[in-house]
Amino acid sequence: MEATAHEMIGLMSGTSLDGLDIAHVRFHFSDASRVEFELLHCKTVPYSDELVQQLTQIDQLTLSAVMMLDKALGKFYANEINGFIKENQISKNTIDAIASHGQTILHQPSNGFTLQIGCGTTLAYHTGINVVNDFRTKDVVAGGQGAPLVPIGDFDLFNDKAEAFLNIGGFTNVSFKKEGEIIAFDIAPGNLPLNKLAASKGLPYDKDGELARSGDINFFLLDLLNTLPYYAQEAPKSLGTEWLEEHFYPLIKFDKEIENNLRTLTEHIGNQVGNALNITGVKTVLVTGGGAKNAFLMERIRSYFNGSLIVPNATIIDFKEAIIFAYLGALYLHGKPNALRSVTGAQRNTSGGVLHLP
Repeated sequence: MEATAHEMIGLMSGTSLDGLDIAHVRFHFSDASRVEFELLHCKTVPYSDELVQQLTQIDQLTLSAVMMLDKALGKFYANEINGFIKENQISKNTIDAIASHGQTILHQPSNGFTLQIGCGTTLAYHTGINVVNDFRTKDVVAGGQGAPLVPIGDFDLFNDKAEAFLNIGGFTNVSFKKEGEIIAFDIAPGNLPLNKLAASKGLPYDKDGELARSGDINFFLLDLLNTLPYYAQEAPKSLGTEWLEEHFYPLIKFDKEIENNLRTLTEHIGNQVGNALNITGVKTVLVTGGGAKNAFLMERIRSYFNGSLIVPNATIIDFKEAIIFAYLGALYLHGKPNALRSVTGAQRNTSGGVLHLP
């Protein structure tokens, strides 16, 4: 790879619906194995209550309402990026592209599709900047899970930090190397069910896991959760909200004993994550995502994991995925693979994405 640089804006919006992460990043490609990056500016923008309500109830919307939401989300992204560019006095001419993950509303690789909304054409038109989005579809078409996509960025950008990488977002995923190949998969749920339980107490999330800490473990529920068939499957594998609705949530009562349920779920996630990390044989793990700030959850993972959890500074915790999606966009512009068959189970490595011109 020739020595070159790309200046990108990465957008990440996870299943937790806690906001839109914007990262302005410059990448320096010096050779095929070495990539350096500078995080120039970053910001998290919360979603409006109306957007959160529509995205939470997406399965109840008509097809035309979903299409309207797709355009509305694209316009929201555009407005926020235009404000971000003005606020930080960035010249649009220096930005090679916006790399947008979009908002996942359907993820069914076994049925051959995955869908993220946040219209790329709308975003390109209203910002006047090239947009790359729809990063997952080509991998799914190639027989892969379409997830996780972050591991290539973990090892290209952060490989000096740890042997493996754990991200605790809406779901909890890990990436590590085995016999020189990157392996990654979703281990278990993460913030999504914890936030859903906290919401029944009128809270956006369980700060530091204090509600969970005050509860008692329901061992019957814990056994039910730990014996869900997903955990016995071999990687590559990935989780989506459909799995939660069909297999996970029906086991949990959301109307009483919230603290006990939170305590039990935290134990469950800690157990599954700790055991999965132990099986990989790694000794150092970099932890990012909102769950890295949940002190009690981190305690429970540490109690099961035989190695060391490394928590970086708050900027990397919050923006690592936006940085990496910016990187996936830069790889796409290079025509280089940004989805790895060893991670997703696809027939081959692919360079996923769709380019939208202003």
